[in-house]
Amino acid sequence: MAYSVEEKGRPYTTDYQVFFQNAEGKYISPFHDIPLYADEAQNIFHAVIEVPRWTNAKMEIATKEPLNPVKQDVKNDKVRYVANVFPHKGYIWNYGAIPQTWEDPNHKDADTGYYGDNDPIDICDIGEKVCSRGEVIRVKVLGTLALIDEGQTDWKVIVINTEDPQANEFNDIEDVRRLKPGYLEATHDWFKRYKVPDGKPENEFAFNGEFKNKDFATKIVRGTHQYWRALILNQAEAGELNCINTTVADSPFRISAAAAEDIVKAASPLGPAAPIPSSGKT
Repeated sequence: MAYSVEEKGRPYTTDYQVFFQNAEGKYISPFHDIPLYADEAQNIFHAVIEVPRWTNAKMEIATKEPLNPVKQDVKNDKVRYVANVFPHKGYIWNYGAIPQTWEDPNHKDADTGYYGDNDPIDICDIGEKVCSRGEVIRVKVLGTLALIDEGQTDWKVIVINTEDPQANEFNDIEDVRRLKPGYLEATHDWFKRYKVPDGKPENEFAFNGEFKNKDFATKIVRGTHQYWRALILNQAEAGELNCINTTVADSPFRISAAAAEDIVKAASPLGPAAPIPSSGKT
């Protein structure tokens, strides 16, 4: 299924929003309405790109807002950017999330010993294409790194776009180590140090920073899908999360296409982008 996006507000400001539409032109939530699987029989998953490779703006699915548009993260009323941590430039992969997954903050992970971070599960796409913000791609899961972010489990799933010319050669985490030497080490280094320029300590990891393989990562993804399923059926505590959707048939949070359109119409019209800071975050 093809997906498209509609931008609202001024890029790189607090009112910027990226809304999603399906092939029928219906507004949808990228968190709840895009299916987990692109091809379940082949273990191919959907992934929503929030941050294109080499960029710095910290964009993410706004889990607490109606229809969950992609927005720029805000701290102290200012939009956030990640610094260029030497020798890296911005995000070193296409960064995003797997829809219909949820790292339940009330569930203590048996492997890491920490609770979930209340977000969809994160992905790092290592394919050669630089994706666009809001692009929905089909991916193969290759492995995962377990970041412990401020005392919460924050899985980083390593994937490759199925349209990548080398996709058939990548089937597990060791293929990444063999065919893209240094990429896993760079990934570990990036997640360890990317908050240091903001005055925070280095991040920690479960499993001594070891990458887990495809089977382990796939198990984690499927588990977080089950937590999402409980969330969208109102069988788990949502807290501040917004579960409005337009396609999940058995969800009590489902709204009409007209109601979803009203949400988008209420957003500010697309305007010129604001300047991006130049202090190592361009």
